[in-house]
Amino acid sequence: MTVETPDMDELLRLIPTVTYGDDATGSRGGALHLSAVLPALSSAIGHPTATPVHANPKACQQALGFPDVTSAIVVLVDGLGYWNLAMRLGHAPYLRSLMNDTANQRPIATCAPSTTVAAMAAFGTGTCPGLTGMAGYTQLEPEHHTLIQLIQFKDALAPKPANPHIPVPPMIDPLTLQREPTVFERLGAQGVRVTSSGLPKFAGSPLTEAALRGTDYRGNVTPRDRVLAAARAAREPGLTYLYIRDADKVGHNYGWDSENWVAAFEHIDAQLALLHRSAPHGTLIVIVADHGMVQTDMSQRVDIAEDPQLTQGVEFVGGEPRSLMLYAEAGENPETIAERWRNRLGETALIRTKTEAFADGLFGPVDERVKPMIGDVIVQASGAATFVDSRTQNDKATHLPSVHGSQTQLEMEIPCLIDMA
Repeated sequence: MTVETPDMDELLRLIPTVTYGDDATGSRGGALHLSAVLPALSSAIGHPTATPVHANPKACQQALGFPDVTSAIVVLVDGLGYWNLAMRLGHAPYLRSLMNDTANQRPIATCAPSTTVAAMAAFGTGTCPGLTGMAGYTQLEPEHHTLIQLIQFKDALAPKPANPHIPVPPMIDPLTLQREPTVFERLGAQGVRVTSSGLPKFAGSPLTEAALRGTDYRGNVTPRDRVLAAARAAREPGLTYLYIRDADKVGHNYGWDSENWVAAFEHIDAQLALLHRSAPHGTLIVIVADHGMVQTDMSQRVDIAEDPQLTQGVEFVGGEPRSLMLYAEAGENPETIAERWRNRLGETALIRTKTEAFADGLFGPVDERVKPMIGDVIVQASGAATFVDSRTQNDKATHLPSVHGSQTQLEMEIPCLIDMA
C-alpha cells in the first residue's frame, strides 16, 4: 500500500470540528462520516432510507463509493481507527489487500466525542449525538440529576453491587433516552431483512436497544460462529451487521501498541478474511470502526481530584478521560470554569463552553431535550493527555493504557473499507 502515515505528533493534534450532512467536498465529515454509512448502504441495497442528518442516501452512497447490490454486510470493528490499522498492516494480510485499493485509502470521520456509545448511536440512527442524546460514556441524567453510564445505562456514581454477577437494572429505559429510529428499524418497516450477528450477551442489552435496535439478532459465542452466521444471513437480500469488539477491549486493557493488541488484530484480520470467503458471491462487505485509540502518556495524566483549581465550581465530571463534560454547580458561570481550566491546562486541551460547542457543531444539530444532558464545559485532550477523577473512578479506570474520545486525527479518522465477496 502507498498510504503515508503522518508522524505521531501530527496524529495527536486536534483537528477541525467535523460536519454532518450529505456534502462530500471536504476531507472529513459530511457524507464521509460514520453516520452516513447505513443511509448509504440502504441506498446500495435499493431501499434508500433518509435520516434527519442525511436527507440524501444516494449522495452518501456515491460519496462513499458503495456499488448497487442486493445483499450487504457491514462490519464494525470497535476501536480500529484508520491510523491504528495503517500502522499495523504488516500483521493483517486480508486488510492489507484491501488497503492496496486506492478507494480504501481514504479515512472517514467518526463523531465527537470519539467514543463507543456516541458513535454506535450515530452509526445506528444515521444521525448525531445532539439528536440521540448519547454524548459520552457518562453524562447527566436530568430527571435523577446524577451521572448515567451509557453502556449499561446505570447510575455511574452508585457503589458497585456486592455480587457483580447480578445485572444492575438500567436507570432509565434506553428508548426513553435515545428516541431516534435506527436505520435498521426504518429498513424493517419497509420489509427489508436486517440481521445482526454478535455475542449472545449483547442481544437486548441497553446499548443495543438504544443504538442498534430493529434487527433479527443472532447470538453466537465464538468469533468463527458469529462470522459464519453473518455470511449465512447474507444469502438473502438485505442488510447484515457484524460487530467485532476485540481491538477496543484489548486496547483498553493492554494498550493498542502492545503485543496483545497485535495478536488480537491478527485474529480480527483472520475473521474478516473468513467472512470474505464465506459470504455469498456478489455480497458487498463494508468494514468500519467507531473510533481510533491513543496510547496514554502517564506523564501527561491529570487527576482532577488533586487540583482544587479544576474541581472549583464543578458538580459532576462526565464523559471520558480524553473528552470531559463538566457540569457546573448551581450559580456557577461556565465561562469562569472554562477560563480556570484553560489557565491550568494550557495547550494540552481545547476547552469550550456548551454554547461554544453547540455553535461549532461539535454534537451536530442538538435537540432541546438533549441540551441539559450535555456538560456546561467541554474539555478535549490534545497530545497523549488524559484527565481522570480518582474521586469517582477506580485505579484501573484512571490508568488505562489506551483511550479515546477526543478530536485528534488518530481518534477521529476511521476506515471505510469496501470489498466484494
